[in-house]
Amino acid sequence: MHGKIYIIPSTLGDSDIDIIPQKTIDTIRNIRYFIVEDIRTARRYLSKIKMPVKIDELIFSELNEHTKSSEIPELLVHVFQGYDTGIISDAGVPCVADPGVAVIDYAHKKNIDIVPLVGPSSILLALMAAGMNGQNFAFAGYLPVKEQQRCQRIQFLEKRSKHENQAQIFIEAPYRNMQLFKSFISICNPSTKLCIAANITLADEFIKTMTVKEWQKATPDINKKPCIFILEG
Repeated sequence: MHGKIYIIPSTLGDSDIDIIPQKTIDTIRNIRYFIVEDIRTARRYLSKIKMPVKIDELIFSELNEHTKSSEIPELLVHVFQGYDTGIISDAGVPCVADPGVAVIDYAHKKNIDIVPLVGPSSILLALMAAGMNGQNFAFAGYLPVKEQQRCQRIQFLEKRSKHENQAQIFIEAPYRNMQLFKSFISICNPSTKLCIAANITLADEFIKTMTVKEWQKATPDINKKPCIFILEG
């Protein structure tokens, strides 16, 4: 009989472990095998949870953007042996804008039970706080790095937002936040709304929604901070 795969949310940055529901923590404490995006980050997280065994007794396999599809079956060897296994991302919810989805896709094909656990999602928390359309929204993920392509994509999604009354959600590598912000305020309609949510759940959390025209007069302190951007035309 196969073990189960538990999708384990982690804290968004170095926030207090209290943000993770107790029922989720209790479930994690019973798992000994983990597929993680980064082993050191996962070990620190599990140490905060106060696992009932030594961290060195846990078994870790690494899954990141460099993992080949041919390597996925080997990551699930313990599941096939009957052991429950947890998937942990660097921050927040695994398998959303995260390489963990490759494991889940394969697991479904092998009839392995998937159990998503409750925890913080920066995407949903930002949408909740944005004051934008929570019934019709799209997660556009990362935009192109090259400026011309990025601007073309923003213009396309801004038009879609306006025509379909659909909030558009973006994420960016923290060191490119300002480039993305400058693209928004330079090409979007002045009346388009833009929400910026940075360091969600942390002590210096910043969430603000204003029009592009208003943002042109206010530069947010978001350089190198985990951010979610939401656009609504």
